[in-house]
Amino acid sequence: MKKSVFSKLVAAFTAIIVLSFVMTFAFLSYWFENYYFNQRKVELLRESQFIKERALEYLNGNITSQDINSTITYIGNYLSADIWLIDNYGYVYSVSKSQHKKLIATSKQIVTSDLEELRKNKTVDKRGTYSDVFIAPVHTFEVPIFSNGVFRGAIMMHTSITELKGPIKRVYEIIWLSAAMAIIISCIVIYYLSQRIIIKPLEKINYVADKISKGEVEKRVHIDSNDEIGVLAKSFNGMADSLEAVEKNRRQFISNVSHEIRSPITSIKGFIGGMLDGVIPEEKQNYYLSLTYSEIQRLTRLVNDLLDLSAIEAGQFKLRVEKVDINEIIRLCVIKFETKINNKKLKVDVYMENDKLFVAADKDRITQVVTNLIDNAIKYVNPGGNIKVSVRTKGDKALISVFNDGPCINEADLNNIWDRFYKGDKSRTSKVSTGLGLPIVRSILTQLGEDIWVENKKDVGVKFIFTLKKV
Repeated sequence: MKKSVFSKLVAAFTAIIVLSFVMTFAFLSYWFENYYFNQRKVELLRESQFIKERALEYLNGNITSQDINSTITYIGNYLSADIWLIDNYGYVYSVSKSQHKKLIATSKQIVTSDLEELRKNKTVDKRGTYSDVFIAPVHTFEVPIFSNGVFRGAIMMHTSITELKGPIKRVYEIIWLSAAMAIIISCIVIYYLSQRIIIKPLEKINYVADKISKGEVEKRVHIDSNDEIGVLAKSFNGMADSLEAVEKNRRQFISNVSHEIRSPITSIKGFIGGMLDGVIPEEKQNYYLSLTYSEIQRLTRLVNDLLDLSAIEAGQFKLRVEKVDINEIIRLCVIKFETKINNKKLKVDVYMENDKLFVAADKDRITQVVTNLIDNAIKYVNPGGNIKVSVRTKGDKALISVFNDGPCINEADLNNIWDRFYKGDKSRTSKVSTGLGLPIVRSILTQLGEDIWVENKKDVGVKFIFTLKKV
């Protein structure tokens, strides 16, 4: 996990943050550079107003060339710029720095292409080398001079790009240093949060999952969180609870099967051993052989029920659903128990709405369902009691009920009667029931997509009701 989920997560977030910061600070750098040069132009325009006034005084013959040179030299030093004054034909007549006085002496027309724009009373702003005077890139800002609507010349202010970008470079250093620090801090925070919020909880879940896989089904994940990881932990604990319940049921099932099988085997072993050792007299051997046969039948029923239940729950028990007459199956099942009914002197009432009622079911398995329910009713009804079997319809369903007026089932036992080997009296020595009849009944009906439930009557008696689809 550390080499996959964690590294991918940190790498993804780091890439996003780096890209975000780079884009943000690149924009800030571009914006700040434009802002800086705009402020520079505002400053140059402000100072050019004073230069205009002095230049017009010079052009009108009110001040000397020395006066105008002193003025632009002072302002040039203040602005860190080379200032030239040109006439209306583009010839330089005053400079702020002495090394450029040769431009005056040569009477060279410096400005040509920009004159058209300047005559329209527009400023000129450009960057790069300027003629053969400035070899290094400069920022040139040209401001026209008008007097009574007449173009009288222009002010040219040159500033070294290197000098201008000195403060900008410092700002860039601060910006990008801040970006680097922000990226580093963000990566540390992401690392910490990823470890705490995602990686550590997943490690806990993985640790507990490993323990559960090794048989420690009581282990649980303890994560106090309301986010998706917390939901995952709760779901995992729910799964662990289910696994623990399954493991508990498995152990209980093995214990119950062992107990149920041990009892008849012990009896059979005792009876046969007694006959072989001569403990049981020869005249009583037939009696004990009949008891041995009864125990073998009980063991056979138990094994058959276990095989059927296992096959149904594993989905290996394929039902052959067809059109069957449920009324005829009930009649045959009741007749099959005639001997037991007579022995307990029971009164059996069978109520059917119609002579025939066809449903969708597997004939053999639905016969097993009805047989188990009637057999269950006969087992738990008191001698001389009543059993009622009813078939009625409701919508597209047939409702079949089997009632006996024996003792009611305890409320605590109602939810457990469908468990394998469960018996209300908690006894495991009863030879009457294997404790698998009702689980088999419910499994068959569930596979048919039907339902079954049990009801305690107010006064006395228990009724089992199940549904089948009419055809």
